[in-house]
Amino acid sequence: MRKLLGLFIITLLSLNASAQHQLTKIWQTDSVINMPESVLYHEKSGLLYVGIMGNSSDVKDSIGSVGKLGLDGKIIDLEWVNGLNSPKGMAIYGDKLYVADITDVVIIDIPSAKVEKRMPVEGAVFLNDVTVTDQGVVYISDSKTKKIHQLQNGKLAVYLEEMEGVNGLKAVGEHLYIAGGKNLLKADAKKGLIKVAGLPQGGDGIEPIGNGDFLFSSWSGYIYYVYADGRNELLLDTHVEKINTADIGYDPVKKIVYVPTFFKKSVIAYQLK
Repeated sequence: MRKLLGLFIITLLSLNASAQHQLTKIWQTDSVINMPESVLYHEKSGLLYVGIMGNSSDVKDSIGSVGKLGLDGKIIDLEWVNGLNSPKGMAIYGDKLYVADITDVVIIDIPSAKVEKRMPVEGAVFLNDVTVTDQGVVYISDSKTKKIHQLQNGKLAVYLEEMEGVNGLKAVGEHLYIAGGKNLLKADAKKGLIKVAGLPQGGDGIEPIGNGDFLFSSWSGYIYYVYADGRNELLLDTHVEKINTADIGYDPVKKIVYVPTFFKKSVIAYQLK
């Protein structure tokens, strides 16, 4: 009986180990992208948009840009829209691309590849990520002022304050998911906050899997799989190689993760298994 019980436990442990998620590298661009901070997968166009900061994360030098890559990693245009400062997080609603650019929200008309509007955010210091709801409400994080701003009907307002370590944002239905330091948080429509999970490292990008689970990247070189019940698995650890894992993009259909490597000047694609 003890032998049977032992075999049963071993079998369960084996099944659990085999069920863990993995990332397998598919491709990597050449190291020619000057400090890529974010990657945005766009299903409609079949493209990747890349926020390219240039030489600095916080200097208004007008050498930043938004670039375009093919889903095969082929570089299409690294200056698709240039003249930006240090663009980071991005989100698309309709034919508009919203970009966090230090102290401004830049609105780009995608068909014409032109900056349609620059909206200075009052009191902003380090705008970092952008997300948009199905109704077109835009949220922007400021990691230095610990605030989340809201852009609705052409008007900017502070939405949440005192958000320690705020960085990545993702609107899912009526909820706003927030990477706040080492925590994945969820805010409801009434701004009520719930802690979804605690992670070993501070968050940068967050991407929903579609089943209640999330991917959670940490800038220093970690990507985690976060379950809806708060558990997490370490999927990728490149911190020893000093390969950063900044604001990731994700294709939920093909389950491909796109990683901007920041100082390594490339984008890497991984298959999630």
